[in-house]
Amino acid sequence: MPAVDVVVDEAVGRGHRADPVVPRSGGPAGNARLTSWIGLLLLAVSLAELVTLLDVTGLIGWHVALGIVLTSLALAKTASTGWRIMRYYTGSQAYGSAGPPPLILRFLGPLVVLSTLCVLGSGIALIALGRPASERSWFSLLGQGISPLTLHQLSFILFGVFVGLHVLARLVPAVLQASGRVRVGEQRATVPGGAARALIVALCLVAGVIALIAVLPVSGWRHDHFGVHHGAPFGR
Repeated sequence: MPAVDVVVDEAVGRGHRADPVVPRSGGPAGNARLTSWIGLLLLAVSLAELVTLLDVTGLIGWHVALGIVLTSLALAKTASTGWRIMRYYTGSQAYGSAGPPPLILRFLGPLVVLSTLCVLGSGIALIALGRPASERSWFSLLGQGISPLTLHQLSFILFGVFVGLHVLARLVPAVLQASGRVRVGEQRATVPGGAARALIVALCLVAGVIALIAVLPVSGWRHDHFGVHHGAPFGR
């Protein structure tokens, strides 16, 4: 199938969109590189977040902390991708020349965004509600009590499925973009705006850390609230 072949070619690095390079900001090529930088950071923090699930009771503080940083990066990636979409549909010549992503990824993209916002939004809701209210069932479905924590867990499953597919399709292209292997025709292009892109990424991380410092001490989800203190086993 041609649509599948295009995605596979991009996924393994055999093909890519011809992103024009424009002065100052870098245009589509600069946007693609920024999105790749943020995406790789998002993947790294997401993997760290998955590690906390191995002992979510003992590592709940880290789980919440990484979730806050993830929120900052996810919003930044959504904004970067949204900017490209807006510029394409508002008639920008450079973005129009670059064209849209492959058809399959155009269908997958909204699912990735929605599932990401759901898992992060439900996580923020858990922080706001606190532990007791988050574990209290709101209603029953097929005999199973559904609490805000349950909704967060279900949204994480959907997130894992859609984002997993997205990573398979976009990891290699993101690494190539972030490493500077951008080509225009047969020539490797220098993409202007690198300092601005680095500043944006740094601001995203700083915003995440500031939110972490402000929220975690009052979140009610620290490890000691689970009966764990100074490394002691649960319940001791």
